[in-house]
Amino acid sequence: MNKQEFIEKIILDVRNAALEDVILKLNRPPGRRPRQRHILQSKWYSQLSHENKSMLQQVLLEAIDEALFGIFAVLDGVRSIQEPESKGQLELSYNDGGSRQLLNDTKSNSLHDIYNLG
Repeated sequence: MNKQEFIEKIILDVRNAALEDVILKLNRPPGRRPRQRHILQSKWYSQLSHENKSMLQQVLLEAIDEALFGIFAVLDGVRSIQEPESKGQLELSYNDGGSRQLLNDTKSNSLHDIYNLG
């Protein structure tokens, strides 16, 4: 798996799935005894117009995109989650059993840039 394939899988299996899961939860709160907040959110969502539901989905997607972009920026080492005196480095690799591919190397396009182009 290379960087581009990794980003494509994240978009499909994380980003899009997260949006679908939230919308499903808004339409039908999960469980036999849904949480009160899910019930309230569902009631609110059901009263929205089609146009407002569409706008909410766009806002949710924007929030998901910002969060994923931030995670990729951290993995790329351009956004810090450490104390300034710490000099550690995160490494993200894919190992298929025969070879190991570093996905957040600094020699080629960064993950956050690839994601941002999508």
